[in-house]
Amino acid sequence: MSSSPTGHRQALIFAAGLGERMRPLTDATPKPLLVAGGKPLIVWHLEKLAACGVRDVVVNISWLAGMFAPALGDGSRWGLRLHWSHEGAPPLETGGGMLHALHELDDAPFIAVNGDIWTDFDFARLPAAPTGDAHLVLVDNPAHNPGGDFALDGARVQGEAADRLTFSGIGVYRPGLLQGWREVVGNVPGVDAEPPRFKLAPLLRAAMARGRVSGEHHAGRWTDVGTPERLARLDATLGSPARR
Repeated sequence: MSSSPTGHRQALIFAAGLGERMRPLTDATPKPLLVAGGKPLIVWHLEKLAACGVRDVVVNISWLAGMFAPALGDGSRWGLRLHWSHEGAPPLETGGGMLHALHELDDAPFIAVNGDIWTDFDFARLPAAPTGDAHLVLVDNPAHNPGGDFALDGARVQGEAADRLTFSGIGVYRPGLLQGWREVVGNVPGVDAEPPRFKLAPLLRAAMARGRVSGEHHAGRWTDVGTPERLARLDATLGSPARR
């Protein structure tokens, strides 16, 4: 993969989820392909990634996987090269999905973003390489996650502390974060499957305990598009392309 002028050159978009809370909308359309503001959610990400210099984007897919390539093509319309990480069924969760996608990435740090969020965060603000194993973007807690996820102590992210913020689903990761993953996640269901299925959060918390996760607070717009109601509100806020 070729390097970009800004230092960001590769990214992973998590797009494999079942979208169960979005039904019936996701019965026939995977959640990242649902439209808000005149374009699919995943396209907002592709545009931002291209704008910050990324050229190679891996998209992990599972539910309705066959719909992505016809909708997005090869990425050339955004100046990108799209690569597909097919997970099969069921999806591999965030940790298993990232591990499975490493075969499409090189050993450089990469941006990873959840395919079912919308934000005005500028991906160019992300460091080309985290000082530790990961760099996370945190946002103010939405109504559906009042307790937050992680806390910021200066530029460091802590797992257990007061005044927690919500993880935005945007980060920069080193592949080394996944080293020793089996010992960290333990005997959770799915971990012995092939390919293994497990969450990323335990690996992040273990890295936080070692002081290996940095972060920042984004105070701008952000939406976890987790329900049809949130999608409708986002779409109304963004308006049609003709009104923007």
